[in-house]
Amino acid sequence: MKRADGRAWDELRPVQIIPGYQSFAEGSALIELGKTRILCSVSVEDRVPPFLKGGGSGWITAEYAMLPRATVTRSPRDSTLGRVSGRNQEIQRLIGRSLRAVVDLPALGERTLSVDCDVLQADGGTRTAAITGSYVALRLAMENLVNMGILSSVPLRSAVAATSVGIVHGYKMLDLCYDEDFTAGVDFNVVMTSQGEFVEIQGTAEGKPFNKETIDFLLSLAQKGIEQLFQVQQEALATQKENKREAKTR
Repeated sequence: MKRADGRAWDELRPVQIIPGYQSFAEGSALIELGKTRILCSVSVEDRVPPFLKGGGSGWITAEYAMLPRATVTRSPRDSTLGRVSGRNQEIQRLIGRSLRAVVDLPALGERTLSVDCDVLQADGGTRTAAITGSYVALRLAMENLVNMGILSSVPLRSAVAATSVGIVHGYKMLDLCYDEDFTAGVDFNVVMTSQGEFVEIQGTAEGKPFNKETIDFLLSLAQKGIEQLFQVQQEALATQKENKREAKTR
């Protein structure tokens, strides 16, 4: 089955990760997934939340927000509402959990790495794209800490990435854009490590319930897409290393 944008049912949208997108952040990356674009940056602070103070362990936290015109109509900033919306809270907690799942937190020492995910343009899949792009930004930040002699090695156990899958008009699909997500009868967000382990599975039937065979098929479809995202992440990291080598030789 061909979709509205010409993709096959098991095909990701065109995806690109541009590493080192910001000059001043310890690590940053811009991820483009179809029309969805998210800027991910990592900042390092020599402190931890009170519940970790004195324990010798580090922390990874995340914030997520959409620019007012990231979508077809303007949405107000959280700051004008005086609170973080429930949706944004849910997503930033998901991003933080996903990244912490692959980090050796004690190896960070008592440091907090804050990940900011700002949605420049949204066409579905923003939470999963934010996780995929944030991993690259986090890796770059940790490599910078190693280069500065602050860390002895990069405290990452594996990579992490995420995608969406669902059932739209009876068809099982990978990487839903907004129009597909809006009409989906079943919608899953899947987060996995490069070791083939699941970090989180969010699945909902919007109408008709689904059976175990459907879950198994959708998870296999998600894994196929996530394995491709791991390759894109590695290509982005390799590009950044090559850019740094070229800069040194100039």
